[in-house]
Parts: sequence; C-alpha cells; structure tokens
Amino acid sequence: MDAFVVVDMQMGLLAGRPKHDLVGVVARINALATAVRQRSGRVIWIRHCGKPGDLFARQATGWAYLPELDRHADDLVVEKTLNDSFAGTLLRATLEQLAADRVVVAGWATDFCVDTTVRSAVSNGFHVAVAADAHTVADRPHLPAADVIRHHNWVWEGLITDRSIRVIPTDQLVGES
Repeated sequence: MDAFVVVDMQMGLLAGRPKHDLVGVVARINALATAVRQRSGRVIWIRHCGKPGDLFARQATGWAYLPELDRHADDLVVEKTLNDSFAGTLLRATLEQLAADRVVVAGWATDFCVDTTVRSAVSNGFHVAVAADAHTVADRPHLPAADVIRHHNWVWEGLITDRSIRVIPTDQLVGES
C-alpha cells in the first residue's frame, strides 16, 4: 500500500517569488492523490506550523491548504514545525500503523522540506518514490527553480538506502497498478 505524503502545500507558499509550475504541480498532486486512493492507499497532508506571528502560524492565512487541492475527509494530516516531516511528529508511527509498502513524496519546497522529508523517509527505512514533477520551489538567487528541481531529482536517485528510491514522473506513478 502506498502512502502519499504531500509536503506543505499551504497558502503561505504564495508569498514571495512565484513557484515553478505551481498550477501543474497542484494538478499532478491531485492526480496522484486520486490514484493512491483508488489503489486503497492513504494520502497524508503535511502541514507546517510556524511560531506565533509567522505566516504559517496556526490559523494564520498562510497555514491553510491551497483550496485547489483535492483533499478528502478521510485523508490524514501530520503537523510539523521543522523542515523534516518526521522530526518530532507522528509521521513514522502513522506510516508504520498503515503498514505502508512505499512512501510517495511531493510538495513544496523542493530544496528544504521536500528534500529533508525524502532523505528522512530513506533514513527511516521506507521504500520511497518521489514524484519528479510534483514538487516545486521559487527561483533562488543563484539558481533557477527548474535547475533546483532537476538537481534534487538527480541527488535523490543516488541516495544510498537499504530499501529502494525511485524518482519518477507523475504520469508513470499514476499508471502503476
């Protein structure tokens, strides 16, 4: 059973520079969520919770999920306060309770929370699949967003793990049986 972990797709990501292909990323996340649910998998929405006064503080405008996301009442939510979706959260216990065979990862920001979550999933001994075209970031001062995404996809494919890691386009993940 797949567990689809969607990292930090919250209103706060709209602040600052535009995020690379955000409309497309949201559409691909929705397609993956639908496919995972149809295969009796679970969707887990990671929510970043900032400190009081922060854009991502609980109940602040930036804390809410993007309204375009196809969220269902039986989806799970795991709140985090750090880049790592596993650190100090119930994510590992949730994945173990679900008996997830594989953790599929998508979301924002490629080079911070998504990267840390992918690496932590590997370190926690899960089989991992990254949706290569379903994570996003803004241009960085030294690197365009598309290059940040391409670089991280390359790095993740080379992670050393006792399990497996695949970086694969959404349409191929959706098409898997």
